[in-house]
Amino acid sequence: MHKIIHAQPLPDGYLLVELADGRRGYFDVKPYMTSAFFAALQQDAYFRQVRLFFAGVGWPEGQDLGPDTIAAGLQTLEPATCRFSENPTQIA
Repeated sequence: MHKIIHAQPLPDGYLLVELADGRRGYFDVKPYMTSAFFAALQQDAYFRQVRLFFAGVGWPEGQDLGPDTIAAGLQTLEPATCRFSENPTQIA
C-alpha cells in the first residue's frame, strides 16, 4: 500500500506529492472536480486547504483521495526537479 508523506497545492488543480517510497510528482485533481462531491475543490482557497488524511489527502468537508489513486495517476518527476515550498503539508 502506498502512503503520501507530503502534499502541496499548486495552481490549476494540481497537487505536488511525495510518496513514502520516494516517488515525487504531480497529481491532477481536475478530473475529480466534475463530480458534485468534489465540486468545492474548484474554489482555489478551498483547494489550498488540502491536508494529509490517513495515507492519502483530504479537505475539510470530507473530500479525500486515497494513496493508491494518487500513485496510479502520478506524473513522476526526478527528485532534483521536484521541490516543496518551505511549509508543505507533511507528516514526520
